[in-house]
Amino acid sequence: MEEQQPKTGKFSLNYGLILGLVSVAFGVMLYTQDLHTSQSPALMVIGIVLAAVVTFLAIAAFKKANGGYLTLGQALKIGAGIALIAGIVGILYNFVLVNYIDPDAPSKIMDARLTPALESGQITQQQFDMQKEQSIKFWWMGYPVILIINILIGLVLGLVTGLILKKAKPAY
Repeated sequence: MEEQQPKTGKFSLNYGLILGLVSVAFGVMLYTQDLHTSQSPALMVIGIVLAAVVTFLAIAAFKKANGGYLTLGQALKIGAGIALIAGIVGILYNFVLVNYIDPDAPSKIMDARLTPALESGQITQQQFDMQKEQSIKFWWMGYPVILIINILIGLVLGLVTGLILKKAKPAY
């Protein structure tokens, strides 16, 4: 009788939802502190650390459920799957945020991104206004880009975790 092997999709879904909900909670916390439009690198680092921790925990749980064995391919699938699910949850939150909760968020974000260039003389006021207008007009295009970047980060996290935790089943 063969053992039932755990499915990577189940772990990806469960831990992707966990990461997505933790990220939304973090986003709500930033919103309540009026930091949701901040361009601070520290916030990006916190997001990546959260993703790394959840991905590591998911892959370790999968390895345990799989009798202590893990292939690199399984780790990559779990990492990318978690990133995909969490990315979709994050995009849904972002959609609700910019369309219903704070419709001025895209404008505030573009102000935060472009003001340093304007103040340093790298762009003129006319260029500032034009770039801001175009960015807001095509704001929706950021959603697939966010998803792709999320999946790439998930693949890297899955790769690193897989290299750390991999253990092949014996050939016999």
